[in-house]
Amino acid sequence: MTADSTTSTVPGMPGANDWRRLVAIFAITQTVGYGTMVQAITVLLVPMSETLDVSRTAVTGAATISTLVGALAAVPVGTLLDRYGGRALMTTGSAIGVVAVVLWSQAETLAHLYLAFTLIGLALAMSTYEAAFAVLVVATAPAHRDRAIIAVAMICGLATSFSFFITSWLEGHLGWRATVLTLAATLALIAVPAHLRAVPSTATHTDRVARRSGVPVGNALRDRDFWLLVIAFVAQAGSTSAFLLMMVTYFHDIGHSATTAAALPIAVGVAQVFSRLALAALARRYGMTRVTIVSFTVQGLGLVLLPLMGTSLPLTLACVVAFGLGYGVSVVARPSIIADTFGVPRFASILAVMTVPLALSRAGTPLAAAWLSDWRFLLLVGTAALLAAAALVPLTIPRRAGRDELIAVDGPTLPEKKQTEPPA
Repeated sequence: MTADSTTSTVPGMPGANDWRRLVAIFAITQTVGYGTMVQAITVLLVPMSETLDVSRTAVTGAATISTLVGALAAVPVGTLLDRYGGRALMTTGSAIGVVAVVLWSQAETLAHLYLAFTLIGLALAMSTYEAAFAVLVVATAPAHRDRAIIAVAMICGLATSFSFFITSWLEGHLGWRATVLTLAATLALIAVPAHLRAVPSTATHTDRVARRSGVPVGNALRDRDFWLLVIAFVAQAGSTSAFLLMMVTYFHDIGHSATTAAALPIAVGVAQVFSRLALAALARRYGMTRVTIVSFTVQGLGLVLLPLMGTSLPLTLACVVAFGLGYGVSVVARPSIIADTFGVPRFASILAVMTVPLALSRAGTPLAAAWLSDWRFLLLVGTAALLAAAALVPLTIPRRAGRDELIAVDGPTLPEKKQTEPPA
């Protein structure tokens, strides 16, 4: 059963130009927000640790705090998104982000830095990917949904790859404090006004939700499919975060040169782009869930087989590309499958409940991988990706007739338009 059943011609739904405009705005604001509040610390880690006279590990703890705060904020943020829409929330979140990044630029102690990143974690939950996807799911008809989510994810994936270079260039010319202030100014000038003007208002959000069907949160939490999705995306998130953390170190340890070890991650970015380019067409033909199962399986096999490749660059590259394919699909698949399965009215809340264990997985799995450090960590993360694929398989099998009683509609029943999976 497809929970979201609105047609693309329902009155009150945006036309083609409306959803494309929102995609363009989010492609810009998410690139700026993610590049400023997430990726910049990676580039500025060394100068910050030297200025504050603390270890790099201690500075990295700021990012961990940000992740955990974002996880704690996810559920209340999701509830607010479902009830009021994203305009006020995303605008406020961006403004909090500006304040937090300014505080970061002035940090003189580790406690000061941690305070700044506590606010950054809150700002990320309110104004970046999950919030943007929640707005897109309500603002687009099912026929346009996957294209909208894929477009934002693909453009941001490409654009944020340049943020490392830009931040590094700014730091070399201005120093890290002025660089962070510059990033704060960019966030203030772009994200705050763009979210205020472009994100649909509460009235528009309420009108659109009233025209859409979906599953109440309590019913979703009692549904087998929800917990299968949790298992799948928690396992995949842990696999991905651990490999991204350890890959360069692993390649260097087994005998690749430092240059090669540092260059191999580029293949991950390229594979992400290609997987997302092909995703919309493949999902329309085979269904998003089936495409995701295949991509997670490819990712898992690539990781499990990687220790057997030794220092063979072509074979290693093939395994890295296999990982990148799964990584590229996962960002888009989660909101798409959740919207298809549980509908629109409580989408943000359902997505948020799943975000909490995902954040814990992203924080904990890398620690286990670092402890194992050698080929065993690849076996761990590869098995996790294969588990993720296996957990999604039951979602492709038609459910028993009694399922309709479990997922009572939270809104009007409208004509079917988008089918989650093609007929078996």
